[in-house]
Amino acid sequence: MRHKAIAIIGGSGFIGSHLVNALVEVGKDVRIATRRRYNARHLTLLPIDVVETDVFDPVQLARFVEGTDCVINLVGTLHGKRRTPYGPEFARAHVELPTKIAAACEGKGVHRLIHLSALGADSNGPSMYARSKGDGEKAVHASNLAWTVFRPSVVFGPEDQFLNKFAFLQRIFPVIPLAMPDAKFQPVYVGDVAKAIVNVLDLDAASGKTYELGGPSVYSLEELVKYCGDVIGRHASIIRLPQMLARMQAMTFEMAPGEPVITRDNLDSMKVDNVLSRPLAPELGLEPASIETIAPVYLSGASARSRFDAFRASAGR
Repeated sequence: MRHKAIAIIGGSGFIGSHLVNALVEVGKDVRIATRRRYNARHLTLLPIDVVETDVFDPVQLARFVEGTDCVINLVGTLHGKRRTPYGPEFARAHVELPTKIAAACEGKGVHRLIHLSALGADSNGPSMYARSKGDGEKAVHASNLAWTVFRPSVVFGPEDQFLNKFAFLQRIFPVIPLAMPDAKFQPVYVGDVAKAIVNVLDLDAASGKTYELGGPSVYSLEELVKYCGDVIGRHASIIRLPQMLARMQAMTFEMAPGEPVITRDNLDSMKVDNVLSRPLAPELGLEPASIETIAPVYLSGASARSRFDAFRASAGR
């Protein structure tokens, strides 16, 4: 079935901005929800509708999805207060919102829902992040919608807060105390995430399926940090932190103002390798790009000052 009118929740963020462009390129009519139109200012030149709304308000959410053919949920958070099984920030973004979105879709006759989860999502997982992502998937599964779930590994690209962060830190610090240096990742390019979603949007066979997304290679965290140093020509000395010191470091960052560099929950998430359990599904139509072909362009292509401004802006959100 062809889906023409697409509503995106979380469309002004890192992944959302790339997805919006990809959908516009294939002729979709796109609307995105945002609390403040200013947050989507980088998308205003595109032929899309930017709707100021509170997606956590069921009435406003229902009004936003009404008349669309498909809703795509990209909302997620990496940090939140520590609770069992997870804190209120994780509950609100990863569980309550997907539940409300599914209800709004069913109430307004929108049959198609695409939900962005995460590799490692598991209601019984080791971290609040993983558990809340797993429960969010359960909320989607419980609906009567034609749903598709995507589980990407860590996503990289020009505006990422992953490789850019490692490059930034090595520009200003001679030493990096690194927690969980052996944790494994299979980073996937943001453009490939957007392409995968577009490629199965109108595919009836994708209904009821969960797709893992990853790049062509697996890296340890230490290898990724060293690679960023190679690209920018600045190598910080890496100190491999034992588990106890790593948790002390994370607790210190949690107490500092602003967005933490790492939290204890991030460490818990990294206890499970963030890699694909099976090959990419052929219907995704992907030949995933490698870090080596994409990252050097944006890690080395901007001035140190512009990197600092971008990092500071992301930390202030």
